[in-house]
Amino acid sequence: MIALRTATVDDLDAVMALETASFGLTAWARETMAAEMASPWGRYVVAVDDAGAVVGYVGLRAVGVEGDIQTIAVSEAARGAGLGRRLLAEAQQDARDRGVQELFLEVRDDNAPARALYASEGFVEIGVRPGYYQPEGVDAIAMKKELA
Repeated sequence: MIALRTATVDDLDAVMALETASFGLTAWARETMAAEMASPWGRYVVAVDDAGAVVGYVGLRAVGVEGDIQTIAVSEAARGAGLGRRLLAEAQQDARDRGVQELFLEVRDDNAPARALYASEGFVEIGVRPGYYQPEGVDAIAMKKELA
């Protein structure tokens, strides 16, 4: 069974391993991830399997009435079982609890599974950021969801 819990500094190595495996050249730097995980403006949640391994994570930044899904990833072995949806739901609930009214995210134009997940969760495309993901030059699709 997969359990969700708030990430701690002790999870940084596992989160970075999954970040690098999931995003390759566009993965966040360790220092950036550490700063985001420690920020008082958000919350990072890890998904942990029965063996204690981190198999997914999601990061939320919330300031005032706006929030941003900073990053979300699920290990290849854990994909296809609804864990990404579960992590996204956790972040959305946390955003609501923090008073967020508008939730934003960016997703790679070539990441069809993630785009489909976000659309099915009520996110709508609001713009394109050409060449956003470097060094590959892949466009980012900006998406937004109104939270009730």
